[in-house]
Amino acid sequence: MPGDTKVWEEKWNALQESCLPAVEAAADLDSLENLRIKFLGRKGGLTELLAALKDLPVADRRRLGPLGNDLRSRLEALLESRKRALFKAAVDRDLAGVKVDMSLPATPHGTGTLHPLTQTMEELVAVLNRLGFQTEEGPLVETDYYNFEALNIPPEHPARDMHDTFYVGADGLLLRTHTSPVQIRKMLNSAPPVRIVVPGRVFRHEAVDASHSAVFHQVEGLYVDRDVTMVDLKGTLLNFARAMFGARTQVRFKPSYFPFTEPSVEVDVQCLLCGGGGCAVCKQSGWLEMLGAGMVHPNVFRAVGYDPSAWKGFAFGIGVDRVAMLRYEISDIRLLYQNDLRFLTQF
Repeated sequence: MPGDTKVWEEKWNALQESCLPAVEAAADLDSLENLRIKFLGRKGGLTELLAALKDLPVADRRRLGPLGNDLRSRLEALLESRKRALFKAAVDRDLAGVKVDMSLPATPHGTGTLHPLTQTMEELVAVLNRLGFQTEEGPLVETDYYNFEALNIPPEHPARDMHDTFYVGADGLLLRTHTSPVQIRKMLNSAPPVRIVVPGRVFRHEAVDASHSAVFHQVEGLYVDRDVTMVDLKGTLLNFARAMFGARTQVRFKPSYFPFTEPSVEVDVQCLLCGGGGCAVCKQSGWLEMLGAGMVHPNVFRAVGYDPSAWKGFAFGIGVDRVAMLRYEISDIRLLYQNDLRFLTQF
């Protein structure tokens, strides 16, 4: 309708004559924002004018539409330009009353470092990598089968009492209590020989104190091949201990029990603090209990489909948190998990 078109053009001319000069004259950021809302807000003058195009004849919409969009583009660009200018002017006014000595050195910002547990775990894994062990990882949430049954720990087995387990829901899922389930997963999916190192986080429902945590870390090793013996296990662990703690480090083996190895041993390392002379940390014995190990139990091989008459193997596991505490002389395991930068920046 011609009348509507004429009204639209008159409003467009009036907006063009008023909005651009008003923005140019805006004295501060608040005034500029009010103008943006007045012209481009949801009920702004230009917004309503563009919405009214739909009521015009098609020929007029094609002619006048570009004019409306051009005005909106120019207005948006001018608003942004004026906003930058007003912001700069406000900053300049604030700085005008402040004296800054540009010759003063900048405030130093320290760079991040690896957590002591991460450092220790990476060193443990690197030593075993050099001995030919390949790194493997697995899920933190496990099934009862991988965490217990395949490792020769059936439901009625008393060894389950050693694992204070966090169960997840009612479908048998649990937070893994050790990294050994990764060994099962690897053997189920790989033909022997196998030589792997498994680092990771584990969980046990324990009371937290200076020497115990419900969350801690382990590094396990597994070697399966023909004719593997305890001699191979002892040589591996001796080299491992000396690479980690020094060339003169000594180890000793004591009989022990683990359901997934037979025979099983506990491995002590010569005290790192007193060199075997006896101190409060090693309770005057000169030795520190460091890890558990043993020859892989035939039932574990049967669970993964390996013939125990053809294949032999050994496994061992070491507590990363314990190694870190000894190396850095940390007296309370809780310090490793409190994220206190005053403590962590020492490493």
